[in-house]
Order: sequence, then C-alpha cells, then structure tokens
Amino acid sequence: MKVVIFCGGLGTRLREETEFRPKPMVPIGERPIVWHIMKIYAYYGHKDFILCLGYKGEIIKDFFRNYHWNTSDVTLRLGSRPRIRYHNKHDEEDWSVTLVDTGEATLTGGRLKRVLPYIKDDTFLVTYGDGLADIDINASIAFHRKHKKIMTLTAVHPVGRFGDLELSGSLVTAFSEKSEKQKGYINGGFFVMNRRIGEYLTGDECALEQEPMNRLVRDRQMVAYTHHGFWQCMDTYREQQLLTRLWKSGKAPWKVW
Repeated sequence: MKVVIFCGGLGTRLREETEFRPKPMVPIGERPIVWHIMKIYAYYGHKDFILCLGYKGEIIKDFFRNYHWNTSDVTLRLGSRPRIRYHNKHDEEDWSVTLVDTGEATLTGGRLKRVLPYIKDDTFLVTYGDGLADIDINASIAFHRKHKKIMTLTAVHPVGRFGDLELSGSLVTAFSEKSEKQKGYINGGFFVMNRRIGEYLTGDECALEQEPMNRLVRDRQMVAYTHHGFWQCMDTYREQQLLTRLWKSGKAPWKVW
C-alpha cells in the first residue's frame, strides 16, 4: 500500500534546524525523522513511499540517492575503471521511494492532489513528516475498511506542554506542573484514505486540514481511529531533543521494528 509523507513545509518553529535543512531531515539520533517514520510503516509491511517535497527538497533527494553511500562501509577502486563496493546490507533494500516536487509554497491538500496520479489503489496511507508514534498501522487500516469512509485520521491525546491550573475566581485551587496528557483529542496524522479524497482537493492553496476536512465532516465521511499509546510531534527544538534522548536511551517507544 502506498504511503504518502508530507515533507515540504518550512518548519518555521524549528528554525534552529530548518534554516539549513527541511524538517523531515532533522536528525533523531543518527537518522532523520522521516527515516524513523518510514521504518514504522515498513514494519507493518508498507514499503512503497511517496514523499511530497518542497522546501529544500533537494536535500531529501540527495539523502535517498546516496543512501547506500551514507549508511555503508565502502571500498573504492580508483583509476581508469573505478568501482565502489558496499560492505553492508540493511533492512531498507526493498523500499521504493518516489520523490515528487510538489512546490515550495504548496499546502498539504495541494501536495496530496499533486501526487494522486502516482497512486492507483483505492486505499492508501498519508502522514506528516514530523510525528512519531507506536501506532498499529494495520489495525488503523482494518478500522478504515470496517467504516468504509473516505478518510480515517488517528486521534491522539498530546502530552501537555504547560502546567494546568484550576481556578475559583482568582484563587488557584489546583496546580499540576505538567499534565501527562491533554484531555481533548487532536489530529495525529497517520491517515488512511480512499482515492475519492481527490474530489475534496482544489489547488496548491488548499490546506487538507481546513475546507477538505470540514467538508468530509459535513458529508459524514471522516472517522477517527483513537490511539492511546505514544505519540509525539517535533515542532520545536525542545521536542527534537526529547525524541533524541528517547532514541539514545534505547527505549524509544516508536521503535517497533
């Protein structure tokens, strides 16, 4: 099943890193976050990827074009008949990666519309290039097929970023420095979609999260697969450091492979 990953945004809230590279290429440990996302999908058998490129997309192209070179020990034979020998094998050798320039300023709906010609199956997967989770991808697909709607999104409880206050007038009656989870659900990405989503997409200025999703709600064509496990986006430098610490600890919750 095709896996579409949005990789073209500017990542302005992570300017410490994204001034020099696109957000999906910001490293978590020794690999960019997009690699971690792809590893999650590959674990569940989905290894046919379409990356929607935009801002600094050439860096993502270079990474995958030189993947063996960057991840292997090599022996070079120099001279008039040069040769390169790669000494390592890796689990990504059966991946297919289609890299599509979807425009630097294009919004998510426009990016998705631009890559639909590369998708022939009725059902496909979509996610953002900056979020990690220990979600059971195949369970979300089964949920989508059961409900037979155009879109299934993954609903998550984000980790609270700020302290929670309970007030009675101006009197603080309870304080929690950092709540583990917010009470409400948010869109955590990790979508399952039907090709009919194309009927809801317009041009490059179409943001998937605005009119298309609102129309899907009105048409009763969107359902939510609720995920109660680990989920974390990488919007800020602090969140990038959190994910890096989890990875280096050897206990990264999203490492299902």
